[in-house]
Amino acid sequence: MVSEKLKWGILATGDIAAVFASDLTYAQNGECYAVGSRNLASATEFANKYGATKAYGSYEELVADPDVDVIYVATPHPYHKTCVLTSLRAGKAVLCEKPFTVNANELEELITYAREKKLFLMEAMWTRFLPAIRQVQKWIASNEIGDIRLVRADFGLRAPWLPESRLLNPKLGGGALLDTGIYPVSFASMILGPNPEKIMSTAHIGETGVDEHFSILLSYPDGKTASLNGAIRVGLKNEATIHGTKGYIQIPSFHSAREASLHVGDTIQTFKDNREALGLCFEAEEVGRLLQNNQMESDIISLNESLQIMKLMDQIRTQWGLTYPFE
Repeated sequence: MVSEKLKWGILATGDIAAVFASDLTYAQNGECYAVGSRNLASATEFANKYGATKAYGSYEELVADPDVDVIYVATPHPYHKTCVLTSLRAGKAVLCEKPFTVNANELEELITYAREKKLFLMEAMWTRFLPAIRQVQKWIASNEIGDIRLVRADFGLRAPWLPESRLLNPKLGGGALLDTGIYPVSFASMILGPNPEKIMSTAHIGETGVDEHFSILLSYPDGKTASLNGAIRVGLKNEATIHGTKGYIQIPSFHSAREASLHVGDTIQTFKDNREALGLCFEAEEVGRLLQNNQMESDIISLNESLQIMKLMDQIRTQWGLTYPFE
């Protein structure tokens, strides 16, 4: 059993770590307690900005702190496996930024270790925990739109041309699929499951050797399909639509959803979330709730589902002939 207010240790000090730390101020059951970086100056600056009590100049020092309840891993994709294992070996609960790892083999190793040691582990797919997405799931569960037939989801951004940047550098696991693409892939999994019968996909591999944009068509039993697009050099509309036999659900900016609308005949029902936070606080609160109840896995984004999603993305990359230099 952890303390009433979960003490978070944030591993890394990049952009997503900053967003998470900022959002922790809105979490009812957690606080930014410690931060670890590869140099003390960066950790100290981060701690001062976000109110952390302790700053460490190495990841190993951070995970060794006995007062830290849970580690949030916020490094670039290729370092997730090592940093998660470092945290788990120190006996810490872990929330790892998406994508969990760069491939399914890495994730299987993490899941096996966490389960053997009875340690909490979860992928930080924050979209799943947003109030608007939870409302969408309630509409689906109550059969508001009937049998689901088609899911469409797109997420793309126009990143600047910086070949050595994280998004475009294959050595850092760059490309659309692992960065923006995991949002529509995970969304389709949430609605239709992570095991389609057929996968058809295409991608544009840019001059740095990463996928700059892609299109995926997934076929499921009973005629269900998902149409998904992702990009890092093309701005997309970034919305999702779920079509059923009785109506449809529309979600603008679905990956960070603040609203969703239910359309059945001439009736439109709209849900709006007027939160101040960006929304990562909801996944943090879920981690706190699970740990308070001594639960080692989430049923909202389970380890089994995260693994199946990673296997699906491995299959998609195989269709493109895309591997990373470190694989």
